[in-house]
Amino acid sequence: MNNRLKELRGERGWSQQALAEKLDVSRQTINALEKGRYDPSLPLAFKIGRLFELKIEEIFDDEEAG
Repeated sequence: MNNRLKELRGERGWSQQALAEKLDVSRQTINALEKGRYDPSLPLAFKIGRLFELKIEEIFDDEEAG
């Protein structure tokens, strides 16, 4: 799943560790999300959306959707 996490994090000047702390996940989780190796759970996706004040679909893109 493609996402804008790295871009959004960069706009705010946050490190992966800082974002991880805000979301109560590990830095490795943020790294895996940014590289598309891990899809977030629905609760985590909503938490990310609330943090960035965006809809989930404005952050995550399901490349399989037609």
